[in-house]
Amino acid sequence: MKRAFVNGNVLDGLLDEAGRMPVHEGWAVLVDDDRITAVGNLSTSELMGYELIDLAGAYILPGLVNLHAHLAASGKPPKANAKPVDYKKLFDTLSAMPPVLAGYRMMCAGLAKDELLSGVTTLRCVGGILDFDGKIRDMINAGKALGPRMLVCNTGVSVPGGHFAGSLATEATSPEEAAQHVREIAETNPDWIKLMITGGVMDATEEGEPGALRMPPEYVRAACDQAHELGYRVAAHVESPEGVRVALENGVDSIEHGAQPDEHIIELFKERGVVDICTISPAVPYTLFPLEESHAVPAAKVNGKVVMDGIIACAKACLDAGIPVGLGTDAGCPFITHYDMWREVDYFAKYCEVSADFALHTATLVNARLLGLGDETGSLEAGKSADLIVCEANPLEDFAALRTLTYVMCRGKLTKHPRPKRMRKVEQQLDRYR
Repeated sequence: MKRAFVNGNVLDGLLDEAGRMPVHEGWAVLVDDDRITAVGNLSTSELMGYELIDLAGAYILPGLVNLHAHLAASGKPPKANAKPVDYKKLFDTLSAMPPVLAGYRMMCAGLAKDELLSGVTTLRCVGGILDFDGKIRDMINAGKALGPRMLVCNTGVSVPGGHFAGSLATEATSPEEAAQHVREIAETNPDWIKLMITGGVMDATEEGEPGALRMPPEYVRAACDQAHELGYRVAAHVESPEGVRVALENGVDSIEHGAQPDEHIIELFKERGVVDICTISPAVPYTLFPLEESHAVPAAKVNGKVVMDGIIACAKACLDAGIPVGLGTDAGCPFITHYDMWREVDYFAKYCEVSADFALHTATLVNARLLGLGDETGSLEAGKSADLIVCEANPLEDFAALRTLTYVMCRGKLTKHPRPKRMRKVEQQLDRYR
């Protein structure tokens, strides 16, 4: 179909020489099938043959790009006095019941749909159950499910006792086995490979020491060498300075989360061309919520602050050094839903002290470029994929404008008045800490 979004305020995702994203009042965006054909102050004759969608002064901008999510969980918060989830046991139980496992995959597909309905038109999934993420990606690409453009890692690689070992990641016991696991994951047709190099807040064993190194350097090197030989880039879960250093020294392509860097770490980022993916969202509940709200143990609150401070410090240091920084929500973690990408953009501006213009530019075009998709999506430009969203108010004045959208279009498929499934109580709790 040929559609013309007219009478809108266009935020095209591009920054001017002053680092601002101008609001182009009254511009139109033309879409033919799945491509943007024109953007600008267009004449009546240029609109002929297009179905007109009058935005009446609403704001139209590129679809958001979420670089870090897990479809294996919804973000539902833990209950009071609940025992920690044994994810390996849960995975083993599900695997023994194929019908239940199939139902679980459909739940994951529903969470991918929520990402799209909240304005995320491109999603990178960085660790999930078996090859579910890849199958959901393929269903979406075949038009059999509604969801964003997806890039997936499928299952990650961990070690015994490592982060999500035995559930969202395999367990390698030697460098050779780490490489073998990469080869096996490659057979499931992923887009990236994910390594779980350190622990995290949820599996820290000591207060004040989250992100303990779990995967030996030689395992990291073997996995990265094998991944690169097969043509894959490697994303690495790391939440300690030691973990970041080991990851950078042994071949990873993106640092997920990050930690307080020193000069050596920053130099390694530069030398190796590695990017930093900032994920402030999952640390907020642990760090800022009182324990009676987060239902976390006291040690997790302490560790959450260590991780949050490290993520912010790493992102700020990388920005200062000219190292690319992208954004992801880590959706699926407690309190982190699959429809709140706008919060990560908001946190980025607030805690990393960047302008709203730069934060939105990062969540769209910068993120797309970090995936190698900058020529395909991330901005409203002629020739690019028709990935766009519409909201009533200016998100540069308050990113909460993005929580309710009028339209979402992904690869030319239009959804009017999208409504993801919401967790109202979680939203109310998070709103208090904006």
